[in-house]
Amino acid sequence: MTKEDLKIRAEFPVLDNRKITYLDNSATTQRPPCVIKAVNDYYMNHNANPMRGLYDLSIEATDAYENARKTVANFIGAESEKEIVFTRNASESLNLIAYSYGMNFLHEGDEIIITIMEHHSNMLPWQQVAKKTGATLTYLYPDKDGYLSPEKFKEAVSEKTKFISVTQISNVFGRLNDVKAFAEIAHSVGAVISVDGAQSVPHVPVDVRDLDCDFLSFSGHKMFGPMGIGVLYGKKELLEEMPPFLYGGEMIEYVTTEGATYNEVPHKFEAGTVNVGGAVGLEAAIHFMERFGWDTILEREDHITEYAFNKMKEIPHVHILGADDPHDHHGILTFTIDDVHPHDIAAIFDSENVAVRAGHHCAQPLHKWLGALSTTRASLAFYNTEEDIDRFIAALKKIRPSMGFED
Repeated sequence: MTKEDLKIRAEFPVLDNRKITYLDNSATTQRPPCVIKAVNDYYMNHNANPMRGLYDLSIEATDAYENARKTVANFIGAESEKEIVFTRNASESLNLIAYSYGMNFLHEGDEIIITIMEHHSNMLPWQQVAKKTGATLTYLYPDKDGYLSPEKFKEAVSEKTKFISVTQISNVFGRLNDVKAFAEIAHSVGAVISVDGAQSVPHVPVDVRDLDCDFLSFSGHKMFGPMGIGVLYGKKELLEEMPPFLYGGEMIEYVTTEGATYNEVPHKFEAGTVNVGGAVGLEAAIHFMERFGWDTILEREDHITEYAFNKMKEIPHVHILGADDPHDHHGILTFTIDDVHPHDIAAIFDSENVAVRAGHHCAQPLHKWLGALSTTRASLAFYNTEEDIDRFIAALKKIRPSMGFED
């Protein structure tokens, strides 16, 4: 390993302690000690119910939570921290948009556009909105390599189109969609656009004002933060128009026996006791990423993806889904092996202490369209090294022979 490899790997002791090659980063990343320390410090030294107490400990908890909100806003280029709503994960953020915006502002005759590439979390909510409102749900299909051109996108959009929800990076193809161009097209017909950033925010710089998206959703656990904390970014004027998604404590301003008035954004979307520890951990994860910087993260992930891609292409009977250019995969290498089921592939990798994921990756309609019931996915983070890939490739070469096939 290089000195830089060793420096970064030192931040993730589990990888060496478990002697594991961890290639399931699209599902969740490992956490560095600085994130765990930040969460522990909050619970050991600052824990209280925030926003409700006038004593010092509660004020500290409130400050910790709101400082984390400001950090997230700065990280994605939001105009104000009031545009940041904390949720449990990207799935909850997408559901919040669907139920608070979709159910209330979409009507019969309106069109909702998504793509066949969407994660189930960005598909099932819009199916429900369409059923409940009478709106039409339209699917866009990319090329077989996962590319959806702005020209094809523009052809699909019309005056009937009122809402668009699209992933920025596919969790199967790894392809980066041109959501900035999509947003311009959407706004040209008066449509609102939501971006699923679960796979993009951890791997590429995302600036919501530059993209001009109306909503952005992502999770902390895919970017070195804790599980149980997610983010919904929404333009303030839209959030102010939307009714609450959940009802209860803190999201209210005044309650009577007949009804209530609601708190200002973002608090009206954060009912009940909030996850301060998770927010503090996410803030620490962002500072961790900023310490290494996007140049380092992008360079390392691009290099290791290319290194893995090229070695995989040399192996007979291995087929990588998506583009022929490794730079279009953004750390996601989804593949099949002739005559071997992905679950068997994953089990053999596990016997070699290599962690990959097998299945439909919560993208079952995409797999059906591709003619594959399931696939295997190796997904990378900037802490992965050439040694990880060499171990992965060595295991990959054993799979067909171990199943009785002669290559």
